[in-house]
Amino acid sequence: MHCVIPKLLRTTVLAALLPALCAPAAAGLVYSLGPATKIVGEESVYEVEREGTTTLEYVAAEYKLGLSNMIEANVGVDPIVPVKGTSLLIPQKVILPDTVHQGIVINSAEMRLYYYRHGQVEIFPIGIGQLGKGTPISWVTKVERKKVGPTWTPTAQMRAEYAAEGEILPAVVPAGPDNPMGLYALYVGRLYAIHGTNADFGIGLRVSHGCVRLRNEDNEVLFNEVPVGTRVEFTNQPIKYAEDEQGNLYVEVHQPLSRTQAEFDNIEDDVPFQFSKAQLNFFADPRIDQDILQQALTERSGRPVLLNPPVF
Repeated sequence: MHCVIPKLLRTTVLAALLPALCAPAAAGLVYSLGPATKIVGEESVYEVEREGTTTLEYVAAEYKLGLSNMIEANVGVDPIVPVKGTSLLIPQKVILPDTVHQGIVINSAEMRLYYYRHGQVEIFPIGIGQLGKGTPISWVTKVERKKVGPTWTPTAQMRAEYAAEGEILPAVVPAGPDNPMGLYALYVGRLYAIHGTNADFGIGLRVSHGCVRLRNEDNEVLFNEVPVGTRVEFTNQPIKYAEDEQGNLYVEVHQPLSRTQAEFDNIEDDVPFQFSKAQLNFFADPRIDQDILQQALTERSGRPVLLNPPVF
């Protein structure tokens, strides 16, 4: 398995400050689906206490979100330790990815995993592969097997990279709480796995060598629910859009994944979009307020935005 905890996380330079007060996550967010359901969940607000210290990761874990989800929705908030008394938006309202509602759907752009079954969808936050060691972004496969207590075998390249920086990796990391793959693994295809972690701060970030990482509690839930043979789809949809049953038009915009080292390094510059024909056709709908659309594409808040509000 090509999975590892990197030593340096660019988006969490202060990761060492994230204490062990991460709230345990239970099952994912579960929603019932109707035949035409395209949007699920609701937004809420979390008030950071004026006493003590609260990390953004703590709040993300409490509400079953990834760190990137919280950062996108709360522009200007300290990504590690929010100022005491800050009001944080909890972005649990989402547009479902535009694909079949079957089995597991992993949308790398928004760092979420969707599990569809029995007329419901369960949503989990995830961590994905680093630049150049990416999680697949357009692939349909299945769960080949499951394993309790996976071991981790670093590749020769991984061991060489770490050795060059003075850290010696063992040939095999045995199963247990210190294993980067956590305690449970769902193996998809031949080279990848959906697994737990020994570092919760990586959820919502590009941290692995290609595998999909969940918080341990979430991963245990998913492991117990998903049977071998389940369909798994990897997709990359930074822009999602939908029309609900009342004719309301929504768009949900996330920062696209960096495709090159230059894009990754230039953190002050937005990664450009590559619009599909279907997206451009949707954007041309005469009911859409184009100013609202352009603002949504600029802000990239990761939240569904109403594009045709009523005019009085």
